Amino acid sequence: METHNGHSSKRIRLMVIFGTRPECIKLAPVIKALEQCGDFEVVITVTAQHREMLDQFLNFFGLEPDYDLNIMQHGQTLAEVTCRALSGLDDVLGRESVDMVIVQGDTTTAFVATLAAYYHRVPSAHVEAGLRTYDKMQPFPEEINRRLIGTIADLHFAPTAKAKQNLLREGVEPERIFISGNTVVDALLECLERLPPVHPNSFGRMLLVTAHRRENWGEPLKRVCRALIKILEHFSDVKIVFPMHRNPAVREIATAYLSSHKRVELIEPPDYFGFIQLMRLAHIIVTDSGGVQEEAPTLGKPVLVLREVTERPEAVEVGVARLVGTDENVIVSELCKLLSDEDAYMRMARKVNPYGDGKASQRIVNRLRCFFGLCDEHPEEFKPSF
Repeated sequence: METHNGHSSKRIRLMVIFGTRPECIKLAPVIKALEQCGDFEVVITVTAQHREMLDQFLNFFGLEPDYDLNIMQHGQTLAEVTCRALSGLDDVLGRESVDMVIVQGDTTTAFVATLAAYYHRVPSAHVEAGLRTYDKMQPFPEEINRRLIGTIADLHFAPTAKAKQNLLREGVEPERIFISGNTVVDALLECLERLPPVHPNSFGRMLLVTAHRRENWGEPLKRVCRALIKILEHFSDVKIVFPMHRNPAVREIATAYLSSHKRVELIEPPDYFGFIQLMRLAHIIVTDSGGVQEEAPTLGKPVLVLREVTERPEAVEVGVARLVGTDENVIVSELCKLLSDEDAYMRMARKVNPYGDGKASQRIVNRLRCFFGLCDEHPEEFKPSF
């Protein structure tokens, strides 16, 4: 029964738990919408699974954690992250009385937070639920994190109809699933309203490259770098901007292969404003990031995805993203096509976003109000407008 008794005179307490930069970006608009609603009290708990990059975005969105577990250690293993996060969250949930835990996405923090909530018999809600590749090693460990969260969570905020269908196939009750759209589009649109206009590049065409996924460490990233060098040799008007993830596994290879080329800029990870500006300036985006796959269609930027499979197939299906993996020849071929064939480029450079419309956070708040018996009618789900 989806009712909540005893809250007529006090606000419902929700603990929002996250630990990484992408979770912060995607949960910030949800937290803001919850706080504006008036029916909820929000307790923010961070594990700081990624310390420096998380702090940057906490500051950007003006979020003040109530609890900061600060678990990050240099060279930490997945097992260490899991154990420290679980122990810390167990302690926090033992001290705090909350009505629901909210998590986002597919991080180790999200999985552990859902598990800790279950241990404390606290219901949980999963933002960005139902994404699947059905290959447990790609992405690793995110695919298993998502599936485990899916078996525990009480409410599933699926960003798309395809994500909802994945959950239904796995036996999740239909009334527990709600298509909200992806909150990353909410964050992006808010950011764009605050940014000044961009000016055209003074130097040719810019490729924005990001690569950080665990399955691309080592030889796959070396193949990507070799492909980028070949593109620079083919096209004298192309430059590359590569914001380097702070993980040494990424930095060492990127620096070794690309730092000596005069048309490559290896830069520190920018803040959210800075990265959105880079995406706006880019001619093509080459990435293994899930969030970038969701953001770039709003900006009309073709995306080449450095992965063999994606749990975000909608952009590929509508033709604004393409899977290229990490095969050096495939990457070169696809980039050459987009850089040489204007028609091929324009077919991908369309402002069509199947992931959201900027209203996902409000839909989530509306559905939570229904879950706690504060409204009678279920809100309308997200449907793409194309």
